[in-house]
Amino acid sequence: MPLRIRRPHAGDRRSTGIRTALAATVAAALLAAVPGAVTAQAATGHATGRAAAANDYCAGQCNDILPPGENGNATLADILANKVFGTKPAHTDDQLGPYSALASGYPGLTNGQLNNFFNDSSFGIPAGQVTSTSNPRPDVTILRDKVGVPHITGTTRYGTEFGAGYAAAQDRLWVMDLFRHVGRGELSGFAGGAAANRQLEQSFWQAAPYTEDELQGQIDALANQNARTKQALADAQAYVDGINQYINESYNGRYFPGEYDLTGQVNAITNAGSIQPFKLTDLVALASVIGALFGSGGGGELQSAAVKQAAEARYGTALGDQLWLSLREANDPEAVTTLHDGQSFPYALPPNNPQGVAMPDQGSVVPEQLIYNATGSATSSTTAAAGVLPGNLLTAKHGMSNALVVSGKYTSSGHPVAVFGPQTGYFAPQLLMLEELQGPGISARGAAFAGLSFYVELGRGQDYAWSATSAGQDITDTYAVPLCTTDGSPVTLAAESYLYHGVCTPFDKLVQNDSWSPTTADSTPAGSYSLVMYRSDYGLVTARGTVGGQPVAFTSLRSSYKHEVDSIVGFQMLNDPSVVQGPAGFQQAVQNINYTFNWFYADSQHTAYYNSGNNPVRAPGVDPGLPVMAQAAYEWQGFDPATNTARYTPPSQHPQSVDQDYYVSWNNKQAADYGAAGFGDGSVHRANLLDSRVKALVAKGGVTRASLTQAMEDAAVTDLRGEDVLPELLQVIGSSPVTDPQLASVVQELTSWQASGSKRVETSAGSHAYTDATAIQVMDAWWPLLADGVMHPGLGDQAYTALTGALQINESPSGGQTGSTSGSVSANESIPHKGSSFQYGWWSYLDKDLRSVLGHPVAGPLAQQFCGGGQLAACRTVLLNTLQQAAAESASQVYPGDGNCSAGDQWCADGIIQRPLGGVTDATTTWQNRPTYQQVVEFPSHR
Repeated sequence: MPLRIRRPHAGDRRSTGIRTALAATVAAALLAAVPGAVTAQAATGHATGRAAAANDYCAGQCNDILPPGENGNATLADILANKVFGTKPAHTDDQLGPYSALASGYPGLTNGQLNNFFNDSSFGIPAGQVTSTSNPRPDVTILRDKVGVPHITGTTRYGTEFGAGYAAAQDRLWVMDLFRHVGRGELSGFAGGAAANRQLEQSFWQAAPYTEDELQGQIDALANQNARTKQALADAQAYVDGINQYINESYNGRYFPGEYDLTGQVNAITNAGSIQPFKLTDLVALASVIGALFGSGGGGELQSAAVKQAAEARYGTALGDQLWLSLREANDPEAVTTLHDGQSFPYALPPNNPQGVAMPDQGSVVPEQLIYNATGSATSSTTAAAGVLPGNLLTAKHGMSNALVVSGKYTSSGHPVAVFGPQTGYFAPQLLMLEELQGPGISARGAAFAGLSFYVELGRGQDYAWSATSAGQDITDTYAVPLCTTDGSPVTLAAESYLYHGVCTPFDKLVQNDSWSPTTADSTPAGSYSLVMYRSDYGLVTARGTVGGQPVAFTSLRSSYKHEVDSIVGFQMLNDPSVVQGPAGFQQAVQNINYTFNWFYADSQHTAYYNSGNNPVRAPGVDPGLPVMAQAAYEWQGFDPATNTARYTPPSQHPQSVDQDYYVSWNNKQAADYGAAGFGDGSVHRANLLDSRVKALVAKGGVTRASLTQAMEDAAVTDLRGEDVLPELLQVIGSSPVTDPQLASVVQELTSWQASGSKRVETSAGSHAYTDATAIQVMDAWWPLLADGVMHPGLGDQAYTALTGALQINESPSGGQTGSTSGSVSANESIPHKGSSFQYGWWSYLDKDLRSVLGHPVAGPLAQQFCGGGQLAACRTVLLNTLQQAAAESASQVYPGDGNCSAGDQWCADGIIQRPLGGVTDATTTWQNRPTYQQVVEFPSHR
């Protein structure tokens, strides 16, 4: 949260706002005036801990980590003290140091050293390590360990879930409140009208707008389905009750999060104001946010159509269509796959003879207007000034998380080993929180999203562990809906009705009215606007245009829309030891999750995998990669618009496996013939970094927790371009001697860096300077110039621009060096300090093209040669010319600086920042491309 009260410190270039002297004065006054404001709630007691739990079969071989720390609540006094004196509440950042240290500490890592970099995630708390005890009800006890993680034990089911809600509010109340407002498109009125706050609420209202009745409707739909759904709603209600008890206690005791004071929700002196209690519909709003961020896929059909049209305009219909298909890489034979034992799971592949395609007329597509009736500061055109959350949190692509799982056949112990976790970005406090839940029918430890932690969502059970990566398979389609008028007037793009099965039907109009005023935390002048989305039976209107001259609305239809809460049963089952007793129970549980995730499992004997999501069965001949006409013949089979349900592919047709030699995932292609939803699943993917390392470990045998962790971290500090594309670049350049001495020196720098592993690592821990800094700078500067020099001449302006709209050129650690951009993806590629890198880019295009020019075999080649028109000598000239341009760029040009880093500071530009969601901030840490929450597990025994 961009509080205007900040403590300046060496190297911090972020704006200070109110000066330190004023902050100190305010702090002193408030510390004197506000009862109970000096510290957060004191512990109600201490305990000595307990021996290893009888239901824990991990024998001390389970670990986890979630930076920066478990405690995400800070009182107003805590926040002011952080700004003035640099102090922090306990457990705010005590997991950040160990997490960051692995980047330099992984070489030579042993099993015995894992506890230096991870928490012990055994059930219970070792004797002497209990730091607090509380009993919010007689039937539940919350113990906290040495890093503040709550261990919640209930004697009743209600008490267990009540305790989960109480602990969640203790650790993440402000974050939970932010996201229930984001989920309703009303963040600005709650947290301030900063441009980033407005950008975020706008993007979410476009993705998942609901009325309050519709949020309640999702709950009502579950209420009477079966015993599990009834229990899930009872669990959720108990959880909400626990949250609300903490709200009441903290408000009365005046130890609630200080952000409520700073945003004007509560008066810092008089305590006037309120913190609104939670209700079940808030959890639906929260689930909608998480589902939109991490559990959906598809929807890029208009961008895909633009590439197809431009390619056909450049090369003619036949060759242009072939080029589009080869750039699309929906089923690339060279793509690394999670399942590699010859399995095939056909889904969402381009048909040979597409039916019902609705290609927009050239230049006709215009984005749907969202903002109406703007007043005050809402009318000003401004850049996205920092808000409490990143403005592009939703519009940025979120293909994140990784997993490495090895069968016991190839481990030192004979038991499976797993290193896995979700890559959910870096925030302070984190979106996730840690917890242990023990109660009737519940036994788990791990992570869950704040506000949804009535079940552990990723973690471990008594004798098993599970995790997920975002899958992103295609569950979202674009329909071209013919517009009409109910009064017979001429049809224009502004029409508010559409044809559904021949009947002119008014759109649903969903309106969210937002207004804001200045606060201590956000000085944005007062303003207001209305956010308006139109909804049809074919989904939400995202754009308008013409098809064959006919006015249409382009809609987005997502199978999980109106069903964000349905996955609750799957998570309930994962926490239930009576359900998960092996791979079959695990797969049964995750089949009940309608979000698009890759799920991984390990116990003492088996490993398993399953891809979840409601995959709609499309009409024969429909191309999932292009817009389709909104006609009955091209609807999803069994489609019911009233409930947004359809026929879905059965579980047997989802990618799945048990006991494969190893599994890796980094949001890559799941299996052969499982169609990619977007562009970029080709020969070079960041999952290659995992696959090559784990494959080598398995071939050698004797895999340990430490060696698998090393493989993960070695990939985490490696530049994908340097490992998988630079060898071909150097081979083309080396086809003749480099006669220019300066250029030859640059080539040697790159050659040495590539030979040493293409790492982006510090010279020593804490040096804040990279080994091979020159080569890294050249690679960063070179990549966008390469993409342009190699691809642009052949594609031409129209196709080149269209392709940047479908797939960004680069995703560097610094978020810079983006090259040309077009369309929504630019929000993703330019995010700095986010850790996650090399997911989206033109790596495969250059790899395939260069191998083709070199005369190497290429499976699934591009339909056209690009570099130098396919001539080696001409291609070499392109590479040398662009390399010379890159080498001439200064560090300040490559790393231009921002509010956190000086221009030219390479390490800082790459560095990870825990983006503040509240008033307490953390130090920048060294770059690594790694899950945010991560487990390292090996179970030696089973029930």
